[in-house]
Amino acid sequence: MTGPAILLLVIGLGLIAWISARAKAARLRVGGTVRLHSLPGHHGWYVALWTVLPAFLFLAVWSNVSPGLVTQAVLADPAASELPQDSFARGAILSEARNLATGRQATAFNPQAQAFVPLYEQAQARYNSGKVFLALILAFAGGAYAFTRIRPDFRARTRVERLVMMTLLLASLIAIVTTVGIVASLLFESGRFFSTVSPIDFLFGTNWSPQSAAMGFGHKNAFGALPLFWGTVFIGAIIAMIVAIPLGLMSAIYLTQYAKPVVRKWMKPTLEMLAGVPTVVYGYFAALTIAPALRDFAVSIGISGASSESALAAGLVMGIMIIPFVSSMADDSIAAVPQSMRDGSLAMGATTSETIKRVLIPAALPGVVGGVLLAVSRAIGETMIVVMAAGLAANMTLNPFASVTTVTTQIVQLLTGDQEFDSPKTLAAFALGLVLFIVTLLLNIVALRVVKKYREAYD
Repeated sequence: MTGPAILLLVIGLGLIAWISARAKAARLRVGGTVRLHSLPGHHGWYVALWTVLPAFLFLAVWSNVSPGLVTQAVLADPAASELPQDSFARGAILSEARNLATGRQATAFNPQAQAFVPLYEQAQARYNSGKVFLALILAFAGGAYAFTRIRPDFRARTRVERLVMMTLLLASLIAIVTTVGIVASLLFESGRFFSTVSPIDFLFGTNWSPQSAAMGFGHKNAFGALPLFWGTVFIGAIIAMIVAIPLGLMSAIYLTQYAKPVVRKWMKPTLEMLAGVPTVVYGYFAALTIAPALRDFAVSIGISGASSESALAAGLVMGIMIIPFVSSMADDSIAAVPQSMRDGSLAMGATTSETIKRVLIPAALPGVVGGVLLAVSRAIGETMIVVMAAGLAANMTLNPFASVTTVTTQIVQLLTGDQEFDSPKTLAAFALGLVLFIVTLLLNIVALRVVKKYREAYD
């Protein structure tokens, strides 16, 4: 029996247990004189969980243990004496035989592996039968134990709610532990990098050439990341924001103050669809349409050295991509301004445009600023658009038609392919990731504090 079939069987037993326990609890409530502490549904969930969870835990453990047991059973067969003594060659033969037995591989590249396929099939069949038998035994045992505890004074609701609370706590702990693990890995690998490269040279150096360090030309002055930081700011925080802030803010003003309800009903979801477009699509659009058009325009007005991969192309498309972030936050902020402030301004004789400029925008400014900061943190972490439209050249230039690169692009380049995690070239990616993590974290903290103050003012 396959794994999905076993899971469906256990879930089916849990459903039967839920129906049976609920029916028994309902009969106690109808026929008994004592009031039930918990509803029949709580009793049903209690028995169902006792039926399903032990079996699921066993199957999870078994899935990690059984491959080793199957291999040990194959090695215990007398035919295993024909295997080579070299551990690498023996492991390759056994791995190929296991893949053939499980259907992951159609043909054998090593003739010796074919001889072990029947042994693997027999061992797997034997252990699969044991797995199904033990899982069913645990399901029946857990369900029977819980079923016998159904009585009027049993606190089934408390037990179920406690389990749900523990599940939610475990989910939150997983998120926290994952975050701590990410930060710890960044700190550890960055520490290894900074043990060979000076942090001052890394943060303030102007020469970025990790390939020369990898080829043995020395790394003293090869990891100056200042051009990467400038490229990230130039594309994500300057050009993209010049596009996103005016368009996003003006679209929010139109949708909240001028658009009819029917127009707003259709335009707002259409605008927010931009946030759902994959970034690789934006990258194709920037590389195939925007970048060539900007290069031709630069040549037509006499700008020499214009590149088909430019910061302006990546920044323009990135700004279009993050318009929904600015527009949505500005829309919510303007809509949250009390109507009395708008009515009071209009009653004093101000026009609609004057009310928007002098009352609504100043009142909604904290929320707008928070949305802009969140959009900036989103923009500086973008990769695909920069890779496809801005290039890989680490240049410090104010020319928007020149090729530049960003931190995320270099991280992708450094970690692409087979890499050895003991060289400064590879470890530099972790140092770049640490800097980017700190910057985006600070931006998010500032944005959330601004938004929090805004909500406290108008909630």
